[in-house]
Amino acid sequence: MERTNSIRRKAMARQHKAEVMIAGEQLRLRLHDGKLIKDRRYHLRTYPNCFVAQELIDWLVSHKEAPDRATAVCLMQHLMDNEIVHHVCDKRPVFKDAKLLYRFRKDDGTFPFNTEVKIFMRGQRLYEHLIGDKNSVLQLREEHGVAYQRSFPGCQLIDWLLQNGEAESRSRGLELCRALQEHGIIQHVVKKHDFFDSGLLYQFCINFRRRRRLSELLHESEQDNDEGLAVSTQEDNHSDSPFVLRRNPPQEANNGFPSVKSNKDLKQVTSGRRGSLNSLQLHSAGFPPLVQLSSASVLRCNPESVLRRNVTCEELMAPGAPFIKKVLTVIGDALGWGFVVRGMAPCYVQAVDPGSPAAAAGVKVRQFVCQVNGQCVLYLDYRTVSRLVMTGPRIAVLEILEPLK
Repeated sequence: MERTNSIRRKAMARQHKAEVMIAGEQLRLRLHDGKLIKDRRYHLRTYPNCFVAQELIDWLVSHKEAPDRATAVCLMQHLMDNEIVHHVCDKRPVFKDAKLLYRFRKDDGTFPFNTEVKIFMRGQRLYEHLIGDKNSVLQLREEHGVAYQRSFPGCQLIDWLLQNGEAESRSRGLELCRALQEHGIIQHVVKKHDFFDSGLLYQFCINFRRRRRLSELLHESEQDNDEGLAVSTQEDNHSDSPFVLRRNPPQEANNGFPSVKSNKDLKQVTSGRRGSLNSLQLHSAGFPPLVQLSSASVLRCNPESVLRRNVTCEELMAPGAPFIKKVLTVIGDALGWGFVVRGMAPCYVQAVDPGSPAAAAGVKVRQFVCQVNGQCVLYLDYRTVSRLVMTGPRIAVLEILEPLK
């Protein structure tokens, strides 16, 4: 019993950490949309993707995320303590309501992708997959006369993991489910049992799609966590969720992927919406005359590469090479990720939709893709890299090399 209580306490602490991560990511996306995060110059140096603390406090109060400036500072300090944001030079451990520059760690590649974060991201991906499954194991079930929404027997979840290639064997599936429970992502419906490959009922503790208010970070309680399990399907599909379509598709025809060439080289044939990565038809020797973005849109793209010169894999990896390594996290929406890759090896970014998740994450043209979700892709062609992104989770973690300017 003491061991079970200890695991439960650790799970609650990790669940709170997960809630902080989700709230921080939702805030980051909103600030990018509101143009509060941008490149700023200070003392003859440019700091990319940062915000001014004083401006952010103004924004939090005006958007009713905090009742006053002191509370807003406490909220940002909480994000800072959880390694969501930091001072641009990492010299100030305390968040100040002043004209100081801070940055989200996901925007500069310093976010710590440790084991805990990887399990959290795995749990989020499984949740999204299960929610979207027509024959989902998440159903209204009854145990001891009590009904539980979106619950599942442990044995059925392991069956699902095996059927969908998420686990190699039942023992591996059991290990994964116990790790998810240990990190506060799933739990027994009445919190009495560890995870077993049996008919016991379990639920997801975290509703990944629910819109968080920052004030929840300072006033979370066990009751709040319990209530989170009963959130309705309507709330799950809230349009402001970062895990569903966040922005209305543009109705105008001026949203084609831009390259660094002039506008006259990028001619729109018919109007349409932004296409996802998997809807792009690319060719290694050059783009074909037409690139299909969707069933209702056709775009004429510049056939020339955006690279100023050809670069080899050996040159990229050479000691002292003029490139900066960054880790970027792109959360795809219903329209895709919003960037185009090209090249046989190394693969590079040919174009980025300015209103896409890729642009918000810091993806830019001429960046070379080194890793996708922890897998080295430096020596792979664009077809393989595209396939890895398309068949992977909605969150794509990219390690890139950016040329020094």
